[in-house]
Amino acid sequence: MTKKAWGGRFAAPTDSQVEAFTESISFDARLAEVDVRGSKAHANMLADVGLITTAEAEQICAALDEILGEFERGEIELTPSLEDVHMHIESALIARLGDTGRKLHTGRSRNDQVATDLKLYVRDAIDELDSLLADLQRAFVSRCEDDLEVVMPAYTHLQRAQPVSAAHYWLCYCEKYQRDRERLSDCRKRVNISPLGAAALAGTTLPIDRDRTAEALAFEGVAGNSLDISSDRDFLIEFASCLALIATHLSGWAEEWILWCGTEFGYLTLPDAYTTGSSIMPQKKNPDVLELIRGKSAGIIAATQQLYLLVKGLPLAYNRDLQEDKLAVFAAYDTARACLQLAPDIVANAVLNREQIESRLEEGFVDATALMEYLIKRGVPMRTGHEVVGRLVAHCEAGHRRLADLTLVELQGACADIGEEVYDVLGAKNAAAALTSYGSGGMGSVKLQIAQWRTRLKDEPSQKKR
Repeated sequence: MTKKAWGGRFAAPTDSQVEAFTESISFDARLAEVDVRGSKAHANMLADVGLITTAEAEQICAALDEILGEFERGEIELTPSLEDVHMHIESALIARLGDTGRKLHTGRSRNDQVATDLKLYVRDAIDELDSLLADLQRAFVSRCEDDLEVVMPAYTHLQRAQPVSAAHYWLCYCEKYQRDRERLSDCRKRVNISPLGAAALAGTTLPIDRDRTAEALAFEGVAGNSLDISSDRDFLIEFASCLALIATHLSGWAEEWILWCGTEFGYLTLPDAYTTGSSIMPQKKNPDVLELIRGKSAGIIAATQQLYLLVKGLPLAYNRDLQEDKLAVFAAYDTARACLQLAPDIVANAVLNREQIESRLEEGFVDATALMEYLIKRGVPMRTGHEVVGRLVAHCEAGHRRLADLTLVELQGACADIGEEVYDVLGAKNAAAALTSYGSGGMGSVKLQIAQWRTRLKDEPSQKKR
């Protein structure tokens, strides 16, 4: 019983099956670094307010650094009887320092301790993911100049719609990942509030200084209600929700490129290093990495629901159910990080098959909208212009022709307002060049966006350089 930090009121040992069932060290050992970080801040605060001596705090901090090193080198035996990472570290501390080590937990509980650890961990995770997302944005932007003049069909309903610069596609993904970064940044504001000092659920009678530990751990403030602190996992659900949207965007990109690298599209050739072959079909080059990014997104998205279900019926304040929050968050984070580490190189090294795109570019009447807007500029009401062009498209389909193949006489037969300059907007490249609105897929707008993205990303740190 002496091994249990809470064993004083118990007369019988814990059943070994219960120890195995209730342990969390098998998955929360990764919190060792943040646990030590939080404990050192707590020890220094205890010395500042006179609850321990400065010498004791120095001894505790030095021993904690040693213990962390042993954790990182795999020299500490992980045992279910010590339950979790907090008790493993405290046990090792007491083994070194005796009663001095026993003083560290003064004025705190594992409830506020684990909440602090999780917030420090998630804060670090957010910063890493933000940097990885920036690397992915850079990969897309790096393609833009070379691919600017490539005109591609854009789609709705997976049907050809209008022509745009290929660079417009790349910048589309940048916008999505920028929203992901902004959501992470906003989430970080609520993560970055210190729970340390709430103790079990009611605070403490001891003269602790919560502002001191918050400052030492670079938190922006302290949480205001100890009951809420003990039960709060909103920040984990919010973080998981951010991960779910990142996964959704990664999965959408992967799906698009899986389609594009197939023979039916043929727009892209993926680098060999990120594809695999078939055990029976010698010709196959499968986009397995993209397929797994698409598939693994399901687990990330599911983590949000797992966390919602975990907390939806819990009474105040702490309940042991909350031990299970880490499984969902760690798995979602690990998967999202792995996907983001692979994605930039796939983006940077994929080859855009320009000749294949060009050979079929005029299929699908992608210049039809440009022709309608030409009519609008000539004073034709929008709905009338829409109907005129629709009839022309039907006429061309029947004769296996393009709009640009129609003679001026044929065009004027459909609408007398059409002039010879109409051919300036017919054809996919002309239709793309005619796009001028801010944010459009035309060359001028895309060039402006490329410059803005380069400026935006220029001074941001890269994960690869860290």
